Amino acid sequence: MIVYGVALLSACLILGMLIGEVLGIALDVQANVGGVGIAMLFLVLASNSAKFKSLVDGVSGAGIQFWSAMYIPIVVAMAARQNVVAAFEGGMLAVVAGVAAVVVSFALVPVISKIGASTSVESEQEEIV
Repeated sequence: MIVYGVALLSACLILGMLIGEVLGIALDVQANVGGVGIAMLFLVLASNSAKFKSLVDGVSGAGIQFWSAMYIPIVVAMAARQNVVAAFEGGMLAVVAGVAAVVVSFALVPVISKIGASTSVESEQEEIV
């Protein structure tokens, strides 16, 4: 049932937002620090956990898989709402950090592709033998 997926998503979101608020207070920042990302990690861990295996099997698993798949676009949409102008006004450090993160991510795509390709070729060779 999709209801179980919604319940798991809600619990992960509430827990992640609470931890993000606590991190914001601990770091003396007037914002939630990574609450949505933490919630996404909780959802991935919970949906792959042995404790939730009974929820993931059968028809109820379709709801959890649906919301797990929908969560990444939701995070991207929430990130798109952030105030980019304020980041530019905050100084060049924010701009340099953002550009550096994008460049490093683009540079790692071929590396990760080669890692995935080598393991799939090895597994295919093992199946043949």
